[in-house]
Amino acid sequence: MLQCIFLLSDSGEVILEKQLTGHRVDRAICVWYWDHAISQGDQLQPVIASPTHYLFQIVREGITFLACSQVEMPPLMGIEFLCRVADVLADYLGGLNEDVIKDNFVIVYELLDEMIDNGFPLTTEPNILREMIAAPNIVSKMLSVVTGNSSNMNETLPAATALRVPWRTSDPKYANNEVYVDLVEEMDAVINRDGTLVKCEIYGEVQVNSHLSGLPDLTLSFANPSILDDVRFHPCVRYRPWESHQILSFVPPDGQFRLMSYRVRKLKSIPLYLKPQLTSDAGTCRLSLLVGMRNDPGKTVDSIDVQFQLPPCISTADLSSNCGTVNILSNKTCSWSIGRIPKDKTLHCREH
Repeated sequence: MLQCIFLLSDSGEVILEKQLTGHRVDRAICVWYWDHAISQGDQLQPVIASPTHYLFQIVREGITFLACSQVEMPPLMGIEFLCRVADVLADYLGGLNEDVIKDNFVIVYELLDEMIDNGFPLTTEPNILREMIAAPNIVSKMLSVVTGNSSNMNETLPAATALRVPWRTSDPKYANNEVYVDLVEEMDAVINRDGTLVKCEIYGEVQVNSHLSGLPDLTLSFANPSILDDVRFHPCVRYRPWESHQILSFVPPDGQFRLMSYRVRKLKSIPLYLKPQLTSDAGTCRLSLLVGMRNDPGKTVDSIDVQFQLPPCISTADLSSNCGTVNILSNKTCSWSIGRIPKDKTLHCREH
């Protein structure tokens, strides 16, 4: 059971405080948390045991979401709820920053009132929340100034709250029924100085944009589902068909949503090649790095970023590339942001 939620700025200032139960949590816990966060640095854990409370924290766009509880509870429930709050606020407000939250205090408090009841998560589906609380816009802000009523709450409870599929808007209707499925994958690979692949892992998401009338029942299957690890599903997915046949069976929410996420480990090849060359002479080092497409993967490969560590003995370095930008960080890590590799072109990063 969560007892309080705080939103903190990147300087530790309390932007918003929401007490969830009859037991009031003092703001002094925020001071303790901030001192602890500074002392821990990059080693800060998402779940922290303070002298008086258990703390759950996530950081989104410089805003710290901090929840407190005095009783033991499943840690993932606290973290997942904070992630839901951050996602809903970003969706409603069009982004997350200190100014946006301060300009929409009423909306934020109304959303928290509906998302959690007496410390327990209640309504967290964006589709249902949008039927209960209208998103802010210019017209609603003008009306609130004229009428003095700043509430965006709907007077009637959405019909979908009584259905077995609360994530779906009640009885949507479209002239054209269509659904789009995108597979978005992020690949992390480690390559040694010989250009040999040492380790490779993929984090992927199945993103769906659904515009279907009524109450559709969809099925999605993979060519080789056995390679998928650490799968995580949207609540609409029925777990039993996946457990028995690795098939996704679900009634989709209306609009855009993430159907599932997964990891693929121990890959033996990647669609890129990377050839580093390092030579030294009389205290001077020459570095050359070649990157290109190994073959046509049939899919778009973009947002490519190459990082490598310079030796401690290197005092200065001057790197340039024929594509993208190269930055040398304070810890002597070089970051080469390439983006998308042009077809039939080999990219190089060299030291002058």
